[in-house]
Amino acid sequence: MSPQSLAKQAPQPVSQPFYQQGAVAVHAASHSDGLLDPQSESGISEAVVAKQFSKAADKYDNEAHIQAEIAQAGLNNLPISLHGDVLDVGCATGTHSDALQQRGANVTGVDIAPGMVHNAQARFPDINFKQGSAQSLPFQNNCFSTVFSSMALQWCNSPQAVASELYRVLKPSGMAEIAIMVSGSFSELHKARSVAQLPAAVTRLPEARLWLNSFLGAGLRVSRLINKDYVDEHQDVLSLLRSIKNVGAGTTGAKQQSLSRSDIKKLSLAYKNISAVDGVLPLTYKVCHFRIEKP
Repeated sequence: MSPQSLAKQAPQPVSQPFYQQGAVAVHAASHSDGLLDPQSESGISEAVVAKQFSKAADKYDNEAHIQAEIAQAGLNNLPISLHGDVLDVGCATGTHSDALQQRGANVTGVDIAPGMVHNAQARFPDINFKQGSAQSLPFQNNCFSTVFSSMALQWCNSPQAVASELYRVLKPSGMAEIAIMVSGSFSELHKARSVAQLPAAVTRLPEARLWLNSFLGAGLRVSRLINKDYVDEHQDVLSLLRSIKNVGAGTTGAKQQSLSRSDIKKLSLAYKNISAVDGVLPLTYKVCHFRIEKP
């Protein structure tokens, strides 16, 4: 489903809608609008996610360039000054938790990967970091005025559980700024694998509408939704594949068949023939920037 179709099927916007170049706006939707109850079949394993991202923790900041760009876009959507208690879900090594704290908030970071939490606490000892799942947050009800999350929630296997937890921990009138990678990402890689007659990648990311339905179904309001493509560029297919693996996202569920040297050659040729621009290989991340509010 295209972002345009998503917007058409969403509830009618109220006055002064938020529009941006290349973006879709959805305003003041509520759980009473009768959208279908979503179901997820991602096959993502939280245990595998925690292990993979822990292994990637020491080199994450040197590799996560596109992730940093996406997170900065999310931070730019927040007020310059923040007050009260703020939660950073999927805090990784704490860089964005620190950015939130610099805006005046009392920040807590949470990540499912113990390696990430260890590194974050070592880097920013004045911030409280905890290990925990976004699907079962280790916090009491109604305790955060703001929640921030960037490029983390796509690795959860239940958008409904995530949405329910966000509703639970947010204070009444609290808000969340969320950036989530959705289905349609890595389309160039998927096409190249198909042309090269290699097995398809097994991790299936939820569609944008599944996340929208989940937030609404949890009783949250979606006051703004921006759909944006972020394009990473690589000189060869090996560096492209490593850019995924080295930030912990290489394997998140069912075991993937390793590529042989011959497979890599076939994949490289297919990728160059299909998607290369002036010899550069693009890799597209489709991201939804949600602003959600608890009534």
